[in-house]
Amino acid sequence: MTTTAPDAAGGEAGFPLVLGLDTFGDVTDDEDGHPLSHAQTIRDVVEQGVLADQVGVDFIGIGEHHTGDFPMPAADVVLAAIAARTARIRLGSAVTVLSSDDPVRVFQRYSTLDAVSAGRAEVILGRGSSIDSFPLFGYDLADYEDLFEDKTNLFAELLKDGPVTWQGKTRPALHDQDVVPHTESGPLPVWIGVGGSPQSVVRAAHYGFSLMLAIIGGSPARFAPFSQLFQQALKKFGRAPLPVGVHSPGHVAATDEKAQEEFWPHYLEVFRRIGKVRGFAIPTKESFTHEIGPHGALYVGSPETVAQKIAANLTTLGANRFDLKYGMGGLSQAALMTNIELYGTQVIPRVRELLA
Repeated sequence: MTTTAPDAAGGEAGFPLVLGLDTFGDVTDDEDGHPLSHAQTIRDVVEQGVLADQVGVDFIGIGEHHTGDFPMPAADVVLAAIAARTARIRLGSAVTVLSSDDPVRVFQRYSTLDAVSAGRAEVILGRGSSIDSFPLFGYDLADYEDLFEDKTNLFAELLKDGPVTWQGKTRPALHDQDVVPHTESGPLPVWIGVGGSPQSVVRAAHYGFSLMLAIIGGSPARFAPFSQLFQQALKKFGRAPLPVGVHSPGHVAATDEKAQEEFWPHYLEVFRRIGKVRGFAIPTKESFTHEIGPHGALYVGSPETVAQKIAANLTTLGANRFDLKYGMGGLSQAALMTNIELYGTQVIPRVRELLA
């Protein structure tokens, strides 16, 4: 069934409803609570992607990270492994940190993935809330804005499917350069991941890229003006309306109590660890309870609880796509596979029913 998602004004957005999953490849634990190796974690993500395809999930995205907690520096390689064992599910990044990569290589990797998957690849570009890739690849954080703007500009040129002539400030120019491989069925679908910057919303509209709202804390409703700004900016730039998506963390289990019991201790531990580096506030049980409630950013609960929240927020935000960022360091592979199965077999059909 094809469902169109209602926009914030109560009309029809006109785009198919897409319900996907994102992962950062968080290191999981075995059944005895011992962390698995990076290699096993990566192999497990491939199995997760295969299951997602089998249970009806529309999209699987893998976010680029470069730390021991998230050993996913080459998402496109893992996505290619998933592509080889699936036939339907769409595959993409969530996100690719374009600022510290080369746009030509990103385009080549994902157009190659598009060929391997017979046209199922897409790209979500971002500046990256995690900055580990900057020192790793020799980039200066002082150039954070310039790098992303320059490279996004080049990436937009690469999508035009012809010889590229381009000159910028952050990498050598291209002069009538044919960049291969060519895609078979038109340009790759491209999204810009936005975490709270109106300038990033306008940038997405300027380049004609779809908008992915990364909502990881606080009330999702506060992002509704971004959806409206995006469509207004598209109109100003003379572009047709484009899809809006939402990326938020969560965990699905058989009951609300089981989902919270499984997710909370690992959520707390992860934020304790990364909070020291990135300045995040350490969550309390009270703040967690608020975030999993109707006005918070976490989708933790039974299939019915999660489906109701997804449907409500898609309507509020005028969005037609939701990607659940599943997984949290320390969860077991069994818990993640159950999450995926419940999401595909129960959450997705219920959301479609609620929005039909």
